[in-house]
Order: sequence, then structure tokens, then C-alpha cells
Amino acid sequence: MDIALIRTFLEVAANGSFAGASDRLFVTQSAVSLRIARLEASLGRPLFTRSKAGAELTDAGRHFESYALSLLRTWEEARQQIAVPEGFTTSLSVGAQYSLWARLGFGWLDRFRAMRPDVNLRAELGMADRLTRFLVEGVIQMGLLYTPHLRPGLAVEKLMDEQLVLVASWPDPDMDLAGRYAFVDWGPEFVQAHALHLPDLTNPGLTLSLGAMSAEYIRQRGLAGYLPARYVARHLDRGELFLVPDAPSFPYPVWTVWREDLPEDLRSAAETALRKVAAGLAVEQDQVMSRLESISEETPTALGSDWSGGSHADEQE
Repeated sequence: MDIALIRTFLEVAANGSFAGASDRLFVTQSAVSLRIARLEASLGRPLFTRSKAGAELTDAGRHFESYALSLLRTWEEARQQIAVPEGFTTSLSVGAQYSLWARLGFGWLDRFRAMRPDVNLRAELGMADRLTRFLVEGVIQMGLLYTPHLRPGLAVEKLMDEQLVLVASWPDPDMDLAGRYAFVDWGPEFVQAHALHLPDLTNPGLTLSLGAMSAEYIRQRGLAGYLPARYVARHLDRGELFLVPDAPSFPYPVWTVWREDLPEDLRSAAETALRKVAAGLAVEQDQVMSRLESISEETPTALGSDWSGGSHADEQE
């Protein structure tokens, strides 16, 4: 079986369109159509009903989907284990969103390698949807995400509460940030809470959907913006960034997503290493929050504390 055909089938099923699958696979739409046609010819049944609205799975397609996932998982497991370099006993692939690699993900890699030097590690970068797809397909076995998507075969656990704090690149800042504020987009819940509590800063003319990468731009351009407390702790110590007194913070949960078929010994070691790294960062984060409280006239509130939004984790589909 051609694995490219299986991947293409799953992408069309996930996107509900041939055009969407071609964008995700970086191939032409005609190539997607040809692959699906080859797969349907091999199986002797149509897998999709085509229409102007997109592509919908037929009964045969829905029945085949579980087999396709199983085939892809088996292939990924075989590929990773056969490729284990000499001197290692097994492999583990992990993924994280960009902002979660800095200090948290990299710290985990260092600690896990010290605990399990026999494990060959592979690290992946991506947004939540890409990492979720990798988890479902077996490309990675563990992911660190802000917005996990629950899927069969995956287990989600809360790791820690990230605290997003408002920092500026000049000493003694205050809430008068007109013309010097960069809106860092941390997702729909943050956007809604920000609009509720800080309406004057909601449309500053500069939006950065870059996560923690925004720190360097903010620092070098004389701007202010919301960034993770654990990430900016060292910038604060070096006098490169400064907390804005009385600014509300925003709690942003970090989740660990595991494949349920990950061997228990690997998961246990990975989880132990991750918890220790997270605990160390939580101490630094608490120090930052204490510093913010000490320079504020009143105890800073949580951005969106009086807004009842949904859970960060998607409901089971």
C-alpha cells in the first residue's frame, strides 16, 4: 500500500475538501484527485461524494478511515523503530508549539536525555492542528500545546498554568501605552478577555501572532506587549524588559497530549522529566508574579476573570 495515498485520504477526510488537502500536503489539487482515484480503484469502492461544497465520506470511506489510521500508525511505528540508530534501544518523537519549546521543551529534552540516554529523540514544531494530526497519525507520541484537540487514542493532561504578563522595553512603564503597544495574539480567549478589560489597547495597529517570538521584536523596537512570565523572567533580571504595574495578567493553561499506546516506561520517564522542568519554571513564574504585585498599587487582576469562556481543550469529536 502506498502510504502517500493513505495520507492523502486522511487529509481529504479531515479537511472535507480536495483543495484543503492539497494546501496541507503541498501538492496540486489534481495530484490529490489522482491519488484518491487510485485508492478507490484499489478498494473497488468510492470513498468520497464530491460536490461544490467539498468532499464527504461515503459509508465505505467512513469504514475505511479507521483502517487508514491503523495503517499509518503501523507505518510510522515501523519507520521510527527500524531507523533507531546503533547504540539506542528505542525512539520517541515529541512536538510542541513554538512558545513552549523555549525553556520548557528544551529543558525537558535535556532532562529526559539524562534520564534515558538509550532513547533516540526527535523534536517537531507546529501549531495545534498540525501537532494533533501528527499525534493521531503516530508521527509524534507526545505534544505540548496551548489548545489541545481531543481525539480517540489521545490522552490530555494539564501541565501548568502559563501566566501572560504585560511587559515594556523601557524602565518605569505605566498603562499609558498609546503608540508603543504591540498586540500579541494568544488566541480567541485572550483576544476576547483583552477587548473586555483593555479596550483602549485592542487595536493598536500592530498585531503579532508569533507567540514568545514576539519578545525580541518588542524588546528591540521599544514596544510593550503580553508575554509568558516564565519566558521573560531572565529578560527582567537583565534589565531588558520591565513589568507594567497594575496591568492584569492572563492565565493560559499548558497541556500535555499523549498517545495512549505509548509504552508505559517511556511515558513515565517523559512525564517525570516534564513535571520537574515545569515545577522549576513555576517557581520563576511565581517570582515574576510576586514582583508584579509588589510594584502595583492594587493586587493585579486576571485578564478576563469575570468572563465565562469555554474550556481550552476542545470537546471530543
